[in-house]
Amino acid sequence: MKALRRLLLLALLAALVGAGGWWMTRPKPVEVVVHAVARGTVEATLTNTRAGEVESCQRAKMATIAGGRIEWLGVQEGDRVEAGQVLMRLWHGDLDARAAVARAQLATTRQRVQEVCTMAANAAREAVRQAQLRKRGFVSASAEDMARTEARARRAACDTAQADVATAEAQLTATETERQRLVLVAPFAGTVANISGELGEYATPSPPGVPMPPAIDLIDDSCLYVKAPMDEIDAPKIQPGLPVRITLEAMPDKVFAGTVRRVAPYITAVEKQARTVAVDVDFVNPDEARGLLVGYSTDVEIVLATRSDVLRIPTGALREGGRVLVVEGDVLAERTVETGVSNWAFTEVVSGIAEGERVVTSLEREGVITGARVVVRAAPAG
Repeated sequence: MKALRRLLLLALLAALVGAGGWWMTRPKPVEVVVHAVARGTVEATLTNTRAGEVESCQRAKMATIAGGRIEWLGVQEGDRVEAGQVLMRLWHGDLDARAAVARAQLATTRQRVQEVCTMAANAAREAVRQAQLRKRGFVSASAEDMARTEARARRAACDTAQADVATAEAQLTATETERQRLVLVAPFAGTVANISGELGEYATPSPPGVPMPPAIDLIDDSCLYVKAPMDEIDAPKIQPGLPVRITLEAMPDKVFAGTVRRVAPYITAVEKQARTVAVDVDFVNPDEARGLLVGYSTDVEIVLATRSDVLRIPTGALREGGRVLVVEGDVLAERTVETGVSNWAFTEVVSGIAEGERVVTSLEREGVITGARVVVRAAPAG
């Protein structure tokens, strides 16, 4: 009997030692961050792959058609100009001299016309008079023929002189047109952004295939828009009219409302790995954009779709295959959910989880696996 009690005591002691060992060596609970499933708004959005820019609706990087020395510069950088205002003029003394010669030639030919055509009119009247005298028998037929021939010759000389006037006028017009090749005129009202060259310097137009700095860079800053590069994969999803949120690095706290105006019909390959499509975005309220500088760096967020009052979870809680980890009691359980629209922050949940359940967002932590015991650190409402 004593031996039996001793065996029972030893067995109990061994069980206590084993239980203590298991308790001491059991896996410790993993601390996780969770998010309570709640209802809210989810937007499907796209963002630009590289920084966009504020652009002007009209911008002219102008240069004279012909080269020459800058003789007159009527504006400075930052000046406001009106459409048709002369901005720059190159030296054209030789053309002025040619124009003076052309005007003198035109005046001479016009005087010649007056002289020759007056003589032609007199010859025509004389031919009529000779014809009348011939009928009355006072002159011979040869005299009448000579008068008519003289009248025709004088008429031809008059026509030639008038043609010479047209030629002289064309020469003067050509000279004055050539002068316009040396003058820059503002094609629209705007602000002079940059001037390349000073008085007395030589301005050279860009030859084909060789880019040269423009003589004057004119910007119409009364009309601005944003041009942003989007990934080529997203191009089919973008349509004119979609709403856009515009932010500027220079004004990080302000969001401008915009609308997609145009999607470029071609792909741009800046690098082999960066193939993008350019998207033009208009400001919904152009007055808000007044004062922005052309060239400001921008980011755009295009809203493809919006779902209101739907169940949503943080996008970071999703694992491959639409799986999430849910806290049930103090253990992690895996669920597979059906998702809807999503963005970088939230994803719509169509089915597979209920409102109020807690999904794990700290998936990167070691030990966060199905069946693990956990300790919840925080459970913010979504």
